Amino acid sequence: MIELPTFEDIGLAGLAPAAEAAIGLCILAAIAWLGNFVAKKIILRVLIARVLPKDRPNPGKMAAYLANIVPTVIVAYGVHAVPHLPLPVASVIANVANGVTILVIAMAISAGLSFINALYQRKPQSASRPIKGYIQVLKIVVYSGAAILIVAVLIEQSPLILLSGLGAMAAVVLLVFKDTILSLVASVQLTSNDLLRVGDWIEMPQAGADGDVIDIALHTVKVQNFDKTIVSIPTHRLISESYRNWRGMSESGGRRIKRPIFIDQNAIGFLGEEEIARLRRFALIADYLADKQREIDTWNAELGEAGREAVNARRVTNVGTFRAYVLAYLRAHPRISPAMTLMVRQLEPGPQGLPLEIYCFTDTTAWLEYERIQSDIFDHLLAILPEFGLRIFQQPSGLDFRELTAR
Repeated sequence: MIELPTFEDIGLAGLAPAAEAAIGLCILAAIAWLGNFVAKKIILRVLIARVLPKDRPNPGKMAAYLANIVPTVIVAYGVHAVPHLPLPVASVIANVANGVTILVIAMAISAGLSFINALYQRKPQSASRPIKGYIQVLKIVVYSGAAILIVAVLIEQSPLILLSGLGAMAAVVLLVFKDTILSLVASVQLTSNDLLRVGDWIEMPQAGADGDVIDIALHTVKVQNFDKTIVSIPTHRLISESYRNWRGMSESGGRRIKRPIFIDQNAIGFLGEEEIARLRRFALIADYLADKQREIDTWNAELGEAGREAVNARRVTNVGTFRAYVLAYLRAHPRISPAMTLMVRQLEPGPQGLPLEIYCFTDTTAWLEYERIQSDIFDHLLAILPEFGLRIFQQPSGLDFRELTAR
């Protein structure tokens, strides 16, 4: 027990008991403040500034909490040395000081756990296997234990008595911490199965999320959409509901182009000799036209007399030739990946014409580069389409109707 100097020692004998108690409390408060000041200076300036490396995260918050333990301990043990202070009052002050000590220790442990997480985030594997969810669970355990100990200290009872009563409250505890339990299970599954990482691009339309994951916590996952808005998704929803993760696309090194060109079916037809001769100017399909012509000539020759009739003979079509040109153009394009799927196919015709779908992959996943490459490809294809006697299907506009009425 701390022994405070008596009033006889400092020449204040003869004061009223209440005044002596008040002066004693002031002296105790001054000693506690001095202890806190010295502890902070030693811990924060000597231990942190000189012992820890400069490139590490600063655990100053944890050290400040630990320094605050010194005055609470001084008050808890020194209050009984204050003269003429009633025992019930001294006990209450001591109990409150001990409760504050427990709270400060819990806050210091919490700050220490945050410090550990900050150190872990500097490692390369922190993005794929974050521990923030586990850290938050440990903080909940620490604060829950601290709350039980604080109540036990204030009522001067054993904490085992409080813990024995928690059995009857198990159902209430499960109800209160339902979301926490669900989030903990989901966080473990997301981390252990490597389903989500910080930096992943995900799409979850039902949650309004379409952007990059910027934080994975115990209860929520934060997604920054491409319009710079931030969406917070409950962690357990990422297990119970479906979402799209674009990480596979990013890791593959290529991004898919999948877009049709709608061709007006009224423009589709056979190519004449003059048109074929004109299209031989295109170096990309010169070999195709030669091989196709030999194949058709062989086919028609096998038909004999019937093969000389136009209705029976095979002929080169403009849409087939254009499809061959698009395929050759994509294969020769320097920014289209040759190692991934590349094809040009016809889809089912519909009211909007004949869809000619381009299916290929760029050699980059960067958004701006991808859009530029895709736009350049379709700029060229749309512009060269009339060379094959084809045209794009487009819904009639007001200008079209006005030209019809003008005639």
